[in-house]
Amino acid sequence: MEVGKVKRVAGPVVQATGLKASMYDLVLVGEEGLMSEVIGISGNKHVIQVYEDTGGVRPGEPVKETGAPLVAQLGPGILTSIYDGIQRPLTKLAEESGDFISRGLFVDGIDHKKKWEFKPIVKKGDVVKAGQTIGEVQEQLLIKHKIMVPPRHKGGAIKEIYAGNFTIDETVAVLEDGSKITMLQKWPVRQARPTIKKLAPTIPLRTGQRVIDGFFPLAKGGTAAIPGGFGTGKTVMQQTLSKWADVDIVVYVGCGERGNEMADLLHEFPELVDPRTNRPLMERSIVFANTSNMPVAAREASIYSGMTVSEYYRDMGYDVMMTADSTSRWAEAMRELASRLEEMPGEEGYPAYLGARLADFYERAGRADVLDGGQGSVSVVGAVSPPGGDFTEPVTQNTLRMVKVFWALDSKLTQRRHFPSINWLDSYSLYDKDLEPWFVDNINPEWNKNKSRAMALLQENAELEEIVMLVGSDALPEDQQITLEVARMIINFWLAQSAMHPVDTFCPYKKQFDLLAAILKFRDYAVDALTKGMSVDQIKSVPAKDALAKVRLESEYEPVLQKVMAEMDSEFKALK
Repeated sequence: MEVGKVKRVAGPVVQATGLKASMYDLVLVGEEGLMSEVIGISGNKHVIQVYEDTGGVRPGEPVKETGAPLVAQLGPGILTSIYDGIQRPLTKLAEESGDFISRGLFVDGIDHKKKWEFKPIVKKGDVVKAGQTIGEVQEQLLIKHKIMVPPRHKGGAIKEIYAGNFTIDETVAVLEDGSKITMLQKWPVRQARPTIKKLAPTIPLRTGQRVIDGFFPLAKGGTAAIPGGFGTGKTVMQQTLSKWADVDIVVYVGCGERGNEMADLLHEFPELVDPRTNRPLMERSIVFANTSNMPVAAREASIYSGMTVSEYYRDMGYDVMMTADSTSRWAEAMRELASRLEEMPGEEGYPAYLGARLADFYERAGRADVLDGGQGSVSVVGAVSPPGGDFTEPVTQNTLRMVKVFWALDSKLTQRRHFPSINWLDSYSLYDKDLEPWFVDNINPEWNKNKSRAMALLQENAELEEIVMLVGSDALPEDQQITLEVARMIINFWLAQSAMHPVDTFCPYKKQFDLLAAILKFRDYAVDALTKGMSVDQIKSVPAKDALAKVRLESEYEPVLQKVMAEMDSEFKALK
C-alpha cells in the first residue's frame, strides 16, 4: 500500500500527496491513523474528509491507504447494536477508551469472537446463486438471520456445508470452485445493494396513527418526510412509528441531533416495549447515533451506513423502516464540507448537488423482489428541521421533490396540545390511488368515500373559522354551524391521539374506520334534524355525541360503539 503525506489541513478536510487511492477509498491520516475517506482527486492531490477530530494533525504526517472504500460489516449480531456514524459500537468504544472516545480507535461493527448456531437449509451438491440463502441463525426471538451468498458472488455447486457453532469469520460452506462462504459480508455504504426488480407501492405501512393511516398513508417501501420546527414532536413521532409500524426491523439514524436529545433517546429507546412480544423493542432495532458535536464527516456517512444495514435485512425478505433524524443536519454537514473544499455554493450556501444527494438516498428505498426469491422492503421516514419552521428553505423543498408523503408538523397545533401535530391541510400522500384498492378489499368499500367526506368538512371548517373570528359562530347559517361542530368532533375525537395512553396510542384500521363512520353518521342525523326544524342547540345537546369521544379509549370498543350509536339514534328520534 502507498503512503502519502499530509499537505494541508482545513478542519475535517485534508489534502494529501503521494497517494494512488481511488474515489471514496478509506485512508488513515496522521500518526494516529484517523479514519478518513477520499472525496476528491486533482492531479497528484487527494482531498480527504476525516471522520474524526483533526486537531493536532500537521503537514508532513503520513497518510496510509487501505485499498477499500468505507464498508459496513453485515452479519449476525447487528440487531440491538448502538453505533456511531461509521458503524463503531458505542459500548465497545466506551470499553476501549472510556467515556471520551480516543482518536484513531477502530472497533469492529460486529463481535468477531461470538459463536452463532448455523443451521444449513441447502445440502451438498445443491447449486446456489448470488443472494441465495444457504442457512439460518436465530439472531433474536422473532428474527431469523439468513446467511446468504454475497450479492457479487458468482455462486456454484455446494462442495461442503457445515452445521454447528461458528464465528462470523469461520467458513460455513465451500463451493466447488474452492471459494469459501462465511457469515460475514462487507458492503460499500455508498452503493445500493442489488435487487431483481422494484415493485409498485400497493401495500400500506400500518402505523396505528389515525391521521397517517386515515388521511396520509405511507406504502411499504415508501418515502416520507416529517418537517417541523423545534418542539413540534418529530422525535416522539419517530419513536411512535418505530414502536407500532408494521415492519420487522427498525433502523434509527440520529444524524446531527443535539447531544442531550440523543442521550435521552439512547436511554428511552431500549426501554420501549415491543407490542408484538412484550419484550424490548431494541431486540429488532439498530441505532446509529451521531450527535451535533461529533465530526461532520461521520455525520454525512451515518445516513449511508443506516441505509446499507436496512438493505441487508431487506435482502432477507424483511420489511424494514429506516428513520433519519434529521436530514437537515446531514445537509448542513455537506454544506460545511463543500465550503472547506471551496466549491461553488448554491442556495443558502448548500452545495449545488444537494438535490442529487437527497435523491440518491431516498431512491434506495422501495419494496422489491430480492435475489433470494422473496420480497422485502425499506421504508424511509426522514425528519427535516427547517430553521424557524420555514418550509421554503432548500432542504425541505428538495426533500419534497423526492418523497411521496409529507407530514407537516404545525407548531400552532403543538401549542394547543393537539398531538400528533400533523397539519391536515398542509400534508399530503401521493400513494392514495395506489393504496385505494387495498383498503377497499381489506377494510371497507366505504373507506375512501368517508375519508373524502371528512377532509372536505375540515377544509370547509378552515374557511369558516376565518369568518367566525370576525363575526362569531352564531352569525353563520345553521348548516355551517353543524359543519363546525362535526369538524370539531373529527379534530378532537379522531385526529387527536395520545401516544401515552395504553389504548389510544395504537388504532387498528377497522377501529379507525368505525370511529370516523360514527362521526359522519352524526352529521347525517344532524342534517336530517335541521330539515325537520330542530335547532342547532338541540342537536349539539345530544348526549351520545360526546360519548363518542370515549369510544376511542376502549380496547373492546365495538359493543360500546354499538350502544352509543343506538342511543344516538333514539335521542335524535326523541328531538321535538
